[in-house]
Amino acid sequence: MTHMLNYNLAVPDEDDAGVLSALVAEGDELDVLVRAVDDWSIPTPAPGWTVAHQIAHLAWADANALSALRTPDAFGAELGRAKAEGSGYADKAAAAGAAKPRAVLLDEWRAGRAELAAALRDTPWDHAFPWYMSKVTPALMAPLRLMETWAHGQDVFDAVGVAHRPTDRLQHVASLGVLGRALSFAAVGLPEPADPFRVELTTPDGRTWAWGPEAAVQRVQGGAIDFCLCVTRRRLWSETNMTATGEDAQKWLEVARVFL
Repeated sequence: MTHMLNYNLAVPDEDDAGVLSALVAEGDELDVLVRAVDDWSIPTPAPGWTVAHQIAHLAWADANALSALRTPDAFGAELGRAKAEGSGYADKAAAAGAAKPRAVLLDEWRAGRAELAAALRDTPWDHAFPWYMSKVTPALMAPLRLMETWAHGQDVFDAVGVAHRPTDRLQHVASLGVLGRALSFAAVGLPEPADPFRVELTTPDGRTWAWGPEAAVQRVQGGAIDFCLCVTRRRLWSETNMTATGEDAQKWLEVARVFL
């Protein structure tokens, strides 16, 4: 499947929406939270993962993205590990990182995410480099890293009982969710429905973000944060205020994801 580019998603041609700035801001916000948490052994909603596992995972994924961008041939070894280790691949890496002292892990995550953001900023937006099951460009990697930072950050916010304040950065996460509809169906072995979809999401301050034709029969509506929680599989759609009109729309919310 490595012949694909950006998983065949129609990503933007340039960073005209400030996604790199949003990526940095999302990391900085999570940094403020975890810096105030002295005990990183607190369990998070992800089974077996503590706060330390969540930060270790983000640091590891940032390092992998940087390796893929700068040394694509060497990144092939990482792809080999992923294939060999299967479902335990990410868990094993998170456990290794979580075993490090809190201060060391925090410094590694900070340095790594800053280096990756700078590297993405210095790379042409359409430059292709290897990733898991596809080649990707900064146009997709930047919002992917933002999405992961927000989603794993949500786990940490939930773990420590702090409200995760919604921001306009959620629009990048929501856009990935909308773009990834075909991938969501493919991940469970279903073809993408032929009918067009309309997605209307309400922001916390009352604005509307919309995708798809207004007259579409298949419709998904609700709060932007609930949609993002749904597509990152942090909440079941039935646990949110999301509504689905049409059988295909309901099935999409059941299987929705922004990763394979």
